[in-house]
Amino acid sequence: MSIFAVEYVYDADSAELRNEHRPAHRQWLQQLVDEGHCLSAGAFADGAGALLLFVAEDETGLIALLKQDPFAAVGAISGMKTTAWKPALGAFSDLS
Repeated sequence: MSIFAVEYVYDADSAELRNEHRPAHRQWLQQLVDEGHCLSAGAFADGAGALLLFVAEDETGLIALLKQDPFAAVGAISGMKTTAWKPALGAFSDLS
């Protein structure tokens, strides 16, 4: 298993769409937290995107999972970057 940092980018004009679908998005994420797939997630303070930390076998499987995000289903994410991450210190270092 590897840890991946996922960055979502949101268009400024998608705020209403995200607000409408946020409950489903958070429910989806909470389920993934409960299952141990998502380590943490949260929006950037400026509202321009979000950072999510996932545990996954590989990037291909992670991307397939991210396509199930309710935000993705309604087109609320304008860009996404996934990066394998190997934390050396701190809360997640024992997972990598």
